[in-house]
Amino acid sequence: MKILAPTPENIALAAAALQRGELVVIPTETVYGLAADATNPDAIRRVYEAKGRPKENPLIVHLAAPDQLNEVGSEVPEIAHQLAERFWPGPLTLVVPKHPDLPLDVTGGLDTVAVRMPDHGVALALLAMANRPVAAPSANQYMHLSPTKIEHIDEGIAKHASLALNGGPCSVGVESTVIDLTCDPPRLLRPGGVSRGDLQAALGGPLSAAPPNGPRRSPGMAERHYAPNAELRLVDLLDDEDAGLCFADPAGPHQIEMPEDPQAYAAALYGALHALDGMAGVICVESPPETPEWEAVWDRLRRASAK
Repeated sequence: MKILAPTPENIALAAAALQRGELVVIPTETVYGLAADATNPDAIRRVYEAKGRPKENPLIVHLAAPDQLNEVGSEVPEIAHQLAERFWPGPLTLVVPKHPDLPLDVTGGLDTVAVRMPDHGVALALLAMANRPVAAPSANQYMHLSPTKIEHIDEGIAKHASLALNGGPCSVGVESTVIDLTCDPPRLLRPGGVSRGDLQAALGGPLSAAPPNGPRRSPGMAERHYAPNAELRLVDLLDDEDAGLCFADPAGPHQIEMPEDPQAYAAALYGALHALDGMAGVICVESPPETPEWEAVWDRLRRASAK
């Protein structure tokens, strides 16, 4: 895999690779994605193979503009367009009925599609130049830590991609919020870069929870996910000899002080876990506050620490 600076010439190379059915690693504001032409079933199948991802786990389709929503969705509800107008480009994924022409491979066999418009100049330029919807799950092995820097891409992914565009560190640092608009009231399937409070304010009412045994219309709903190779434990305070993440006064060489702001913490989380992974068999993480602002961080930590 060639790692390229995101110049116009290199973005054009990446767009041409996608059009040929090749896989490309791209930056977004959330995490780096392993991108493929969402209309090409063969390319989509290679994404699943590269990640070791179950075929029933749907991918998120990325668009260059909100007005493309009707190209991948069918009978898209008006609320979807309103949320797109409010939050796109940005870390919000909308689940809507799929367009009949969109391959079932990209939706995990479901009659719905998860779709968003990323808030990253390189990704948007690539999407516009490729002139097609692009599936781009996180560029990692299934259930493992997502990459927020180009150096986090492991060999298992790199060998399947033609090239990667280095867009620098991801500003949001955790995956997008996913909301299911095929039910009333809408369901929050995954917390992420757009808060529950902001969504409820936009909707004018509460969000419902996804049923525990219903179809997984979104990625990131497995009980264990986003996990380092090391065991992750949530603790009240780090001991001096622990490797892990703390909020103040790191005592050892393998302790990383984390921001007290939830958005800054989220942006730093995966990078810190990547830095510690492999240094110790156990990574301890001081539990953050249990307030609504920390919902996305708590979701990632609970899934990463699940047995």
